[in-house]
Amino acid sequence: MPTEYVGMGDKQQPSPAAPPDEDRSLRIGQAAELLGVTVDTLRRWEADGRLATVRSAGGQRLVAIADVSRLLADRRRATHEPAIVAQSARNRFAGVVTSIQRDAIVAVVEVVAGQHRLVSLMTAEAVDEMALAVGDRAVCVVKATQVIVELPSRSGGR
Repeated sequence: MPTEYVGMGDKQQPSPAAPPDEDRSLRIGQAAELLGVTVDTLRRWEADGRLATVRSAGGQRLVAIADVSRLLADRRRATHEPAIVAQSARNRFAGVVTSIQRDAIVAVVEVVAGQHRLVSLMTAEAVDEMALAVGDRAVCVVKATQVIVELPSRSGGR
């Protein structure tokens, strides 16, 4: 009977279980591709207790989709973005977040920067990851592919 691994903090402990649920698992090669690592790396993670695998009826190593999601989230949290030293966008507006309207999927974030009011539509997940809150200082970067210029009407012609 195959062995399934259940999480216990940072270490995975084996426990007897039913055959793997292949609908909720990925082949080890698929998991490696999603994580941006090699199959050998996943095998080392398995040996270190960082990742659990089970064998399919055909003998293939399977990784639970939940474990892949957990590892991706861990890597996102651990990633330290370098400080921005140069950028192509020229329109940067430093201001204060004055409003956040959100639902389960999207958020509308308003920033007041001097006399300018900027509104950004972003994912609710991005707001959560940034821990964005009303009153926070923020910089809005405007990079548009199109700029439309209009002339106001003038009395008396040109």
